[in-house]
Amino acid sequence: MYSQRPHVELPRLGAENFNGMIAMLKLIERLGPVEESAASDTLTLPFELRIRGRLKAQSDSGRELGLFLDRGPVLRSGEGLKAESGEVIRVCAAVEPVVTARVSTGLPLARLAYHLGNRHVQLALGEDEKGGWVRFPPDHVLEELAELLGAELEHHNATFDPEPGAYNQVGGGHSHSHGHGHSHDHSQDHDHPHEHHHAH
Repeated sequence: MYSQRPHVELPRLGAENFNGMIAMLKLIERLGPVEESAASDTLTLPFELRIRGRLKAQSDSGRELGLFLDRGPVLRSGEGLKAESGEVIRVCAAVEPVVTARVSTGLPLARLAYHLGNRHVQLALGEDEKGGWVRFPPDHVLEELAELLGAELEHHNATFDPEPGAYNQVGGGHSHSHGHGHSHDHSQDHDHPHEHHHAH
């Protein structure tokens, strides 16, 4: 009987039909940087999606993908993701709106990076023939701060691949460790001995 219905098309078993369980390639492991030749496909994502460990997406060739990764650092351009099947997908940073703040290299650049970094945001740092720069997603507060610090701003489209490091301890961008020098020294004027001997 089943042979009587060879063309009952299961309308493309996409993620939307079966919660992504059918025809979805599950990516479960970060491999670090991989060569293009080592990957069977690529996945181009903007920064806001590269900070997530759980994600449904389409590869650049149109395949349904599911990211099931441990919480960790932002996915970087050129990083490989291994599927349950052993297949490797290479991550690419998407071109997106960014602001590049330019100042002289040396102390001005260090001051710019320091003050912007204290705003708990992700920054990309670089240098080219025009000098040093700090790049971040559009944000009028950061832009005003950068201009106050003498930076010249350029609004354009480019990839955004922020510095690793502090982000390695941030899962999904929400556990901002507010440890940036906020060590309010409570020993000041608190020399009265706290002899609260709670004898229980």
